[in-house]
Amino acid sequence: MGDMRPTVKDVAKLAGVSPKTVSNVINGVVFVRPETRARVESALAELDYVPNMSARGLRNGRSGMIALALPDLLRPYSAEIVHLVVELAHDRGWGVQIEQTASEPNREFQLLSKARAYLVDGLILNPVNLDDSAVMSAGPLPPVVLIGDVDQDVVSQVAIDNVAAARDMTRHLLAKGCRRIVAVGTPEVPRGSSGEGVLVGSAESPGTAASRLRTTGYCEALEEAGVPVDPALRIPLDRWRPEGAATVVAKYLTEHELPDAFFCFTDSMASGTLSALWGAGVDIPGQTLVAGFDNILESQFMIPPLTTIDFDRRAFVAAALDLLEERMADKNAPPRRVMIPHRVIERASTAR
Repeated sequence: MGDMRPTVKDVAKLAGVSPKTVSNVINGVVFVRPETRARVESALAELDYVPNMSARGLRNGRSGMIALALPDLLRPYSAEIVHLVVELAHDRGWGVQIEQTASEPNREFQLLSKARAYLVDGLILNPVNLDDSAVMSAGPLPPVVLIGDVDQDVVSQVAIDNVAAARDMTRHLLAKGCRRIVAVGTPEVPRGSSGEGVLVGSAESPGTAASRLRTTGYCEALEEAGVPVDPALRIPLDRWRPEGAATVVAKYLTEHELPDAFFCFTDSMASGTLSALWGAGVDIPGQTLVAGFDNILESQFMIPPLTTIDFDRRAFVAAALDLLEERMADKNAPPRRVMIPHRVIERASTAR
């Protein structure tokens, strides 16, 4: 065949079947007898056949691909989301293109351009801040669904109630007798401010949407319990990674009295906090308690096993794909928001 790209007809000829049968095998939506499928798949492999997605898109307006963009693929939470999106999208006959936005709006703009050019059929985005997201300034949008914490009504979205979840975890720690609870991963408190005059959920407050919402829930629980909201009990951290948390918590321990508990806004930061406490010879839960957020797979294997906020990750991803399918079928459908319930999972790190 020289340098020519093999076609469906070439595959059909080699496998001894019709081009329609080859298409049925490739698309995976029509039953094909196992022996016939095996012949077609063998011919596909022998010819190194690659579907011409551009031509397919011209015929039916679909590429069969969606894109998933997350801000930080190094986070264990991101890995779990990617795994589920790929698995559940495959069940719908979709391929998935994975992108890392690194919180840069330009990368979101590039993905939106790909969708407009029909290189992907739809996008699942996880912006960390609404003001910086391309969704708010990119003009007419292709099918897009947001996952995560930004508050908007432009496109469909799947989220959990971060304020309520953080409030519930803080209540859990308060019920254990804790009063001096350090929050790890909060936004920076503006210089010259006591922290009490800053509306944490406001646009004037720095940090990501998640950090603002979780700080709001933390403060609300303290206030309802009559515990003073002390800015000295907040540890700001822009990049929510374990190494960053280990560094800032270790520094905090050298400058402050050991608090009753640490509430880390992700399990990854909790793992770094546990490391810093271990390095300082602090017993957990004997001397202080540690809690996280997200219930990543590793949280149950930390030492001690980590108390955390859990939500049904599979239901979260399935809802996002459902919403995306709705948008792909009808771009003019009104946006919907689906909220996934959460719960506190108590483990040994707060077992007092």
